[in-house]
Amino acid sequence: MNLLTKSGGILGPIASVLGVVMTGVFAVLAAIHLPNIGLAIILFTIIIYMFMLPLTYRQQKFSRMTPLMNPELNEIREKYNGKRDQVSMQRMNEETQMVYAKYGVNPAGSCVQLIIQMLILFPLYRVIMNIPAYVAQVRDVFSSLASSLLTTTGAEEYLQEIAKSIQATTIAKEFSENTIIDTLYKFRPANWTALAENFPDLSGVIKQTETTIGRMNNFLGLNIANTPMNIIREHETAWLVIGAILVPVLAALSQWISIQLSMNNTQPEGTDQMASTMNTMNNVMPLISAFFCLTMPVGMGIYWIMSAVMRTIQMYFINGHLDKQDVNELLEKNMEKNKKKMEKKGGVSGSQISQNASINARNIDAEELKKSYSRLDQARELSKQAGEVSAEAEQNKKNIKPGSLAEKANMVSVYNEQHRKK
Repeated sequence: MNLLTKSGGILGPIASVLGVVMTGVFAVLAAIHLPNIGLAIILFTIIIYMFMLPLTYRQQKFSRMTPLMNPELNEIREKYNGKRDQVSMQRMNEETQMVYAKYGVNPAGSCVQLIIQMLILFPLYRVIMNIPAYVAQVRDVFSSLASSLLTTTGAEEYLQEIAKSIQATTIAKEFSENTIIDTLYKFRPANWTALAENFPDLSGVIKQTETTIGRMNNFLGLNIANTPMNIIREHETAWLVIGAILVPVLAALSQWISIQLSMNNTQPEGTDQMASTMNTMNNVMPLISAFFCLTMPVGMGIYWIMSAVMRTIQMYFINGHLDKQDVNELLEKNMEKNKKKMEKKGGVSGSQISQNASINARNIDAEELKKSYSRLDQARELSKQAGEVSAEAEQNKKNIKPGSLAEKANMVSVYNEQHRKK
């Protein structure tokens, strides 16, 4: 049976797959006597980002090649500026694709990488926010207490009241074992104490559940189900407050470092205003991350920090690899790879591809193309005039009466025209 907070809709299947991965990670940790959800989130994040490494490499490669491609791409755009006919648009697209093939990048690859990141991020948020919905070992910790509360008089009203303060909304829709677990997972220490005081008959199972889940949720002294903001407000100890403050600070710092590495040698081409806007966004995003990690559970902050750390490590090695590559050798490899790919498709020969790929936008005779357009327009005009003359002659022929003098004159004209052609 699934909790009501388990992600549904289009993202539901993705969340379920991620839940299976999280369950496997937690099972491994439990087998070595380290059943800790914080550690599970760290290992889980590493696995996810290793899976996304090829996409990250392609995105960074595209970013690194963009400044090199832009001069040629801009020349192509300038050459076809203002031309909207089908021939021009087709040739512009072909020349653009030649440039992309020359540099061995796919502009759609960057978009695909971002889409996949979003498709993973949102269901991943649901998994981390609702661990018991996806990890059976964690859910089992609450089962005994939840089933007891389900049959205890006054438990429904009490839990629904508590749920409002901790934003556990599913219990208001249905009072069941699943929604009780959903609510209990969001409990803070004060909530556990109050629950035991209100239901003394269940104090033993309440204490056992609190101890077990507290051990699972404890990461460096912080309860990952609680938010740094609440920990600071409760100010239980100075060390906990310092730890709570470090979560958003580390989230902002790690993301700033990750952004700096990802932007290395990929400064945006354009006006100073555009560059200033990009720099402002790069400085604001870490601050937004700090705010989110301050108000969300510590578990999400752990994921946020670990994600930035993984991106930083990946960017460091990817940039190091790309820096060692000679651009000219890379272009030759890309052209050779594209040649083989096109030859397999049976489109054009390798020599034609090589010839086309070496063409620079400056060497294409725009004046000759303009003359071709002019000749094409003249031919269309002559064809139009010929059609009009033919239509007029056909109409005149219909107006001639049989046996009339005009008909005989027309027959003589046709006879003379035929002999003239001979």
